[in-house]
Amino acid sequence: MSPIALQIGSLSIRWYGVMAALGLLAATVILNSNRKYINMTKEQCSNAIIVALIAGVLGARIFYVVQFFDLYRDNLVEIIRIDRGGLVYYGGFILAVVALFVYSRIEKIDFVRMWDGFAPALAVAHTFGRIGCFLNGCCYGKPTEFFTGIAYPAGSDPARRYGEAPLHPVQLYEAAENLLCAVLYFYLVRKAPRGVAVSSYFIIYGVLRFVNEFARGDHKLIWNLFTPAQLIGIVLITAGTIMLTVFLRRRELPSANS
Repeated sequence: MSPIALQIGSLSIRWYGVMAALGLLAATVILNSNRKYINMTKEQCSNAIIVALIAGVLGARIFYVVQFFDLYRDNLVEIIRIDRGGLVYYGGFILAVVALFVYSRIEKIDFVRMWDGFAPALAVAHTFGRIGCFLNGCCYGKPTEFFTGIAYPAGSDPARRYGEAPLHPVQLYEAAENLLCAVLYFYLVRKAPRGVAVSSYFIIYGVLRFVNEFARGDHKLIWNLFTPAQLIGIVLITAGTIMLTVFLRRRELPSANS
């Protein structure tokens, strides 16, 4: 683990930022490759990515700061240092959904089909994001004796909490899962009825995140049972199941319109 990708004098370019940029680029390419299937123009896809990016980063940072406010209480300036990590995916996802709904109404875009297109794009972007988390030393796992265990360097947040104990590289687990799921969502955008891709995203990510949280070592439990992410995961699974049932009954198949 090394959070610094490149050091130029006093300027540090961190891997977290590099991976976020690569994720954004990959998401843009994937969304544009499916634009004919979701009935969006190239300009609309680009604008939607910008809207999702701004809302996503803002929402993710707000959720993180609220959840870990003790880290910033004595140094409020650090709140804006997102280059050092500290984003909660669910927070960004929720605010991005709201912002893109508003954008879809303004542009008269089918909101459901747009989110079908975003499913594989988000999964790939999340893959890069989790690799960035791993290199940054955030979102780390619990101690493990499993062969995948990673011991973090002295001075890092995981080492301060768990010492030299090897930890689950839960960030890399989730990165691999998202990459595999992106392939499925990409197929569903083109072949499945309207709404199936985004519904599947809700269900699958909700399940994976719920399971992955058992290996996380950086969260506090609510009611000594679940992490905040697991509770949101339950909501996603429930919502996705209802959505999938509705959209499969309607069976509105996509078509590659020019």
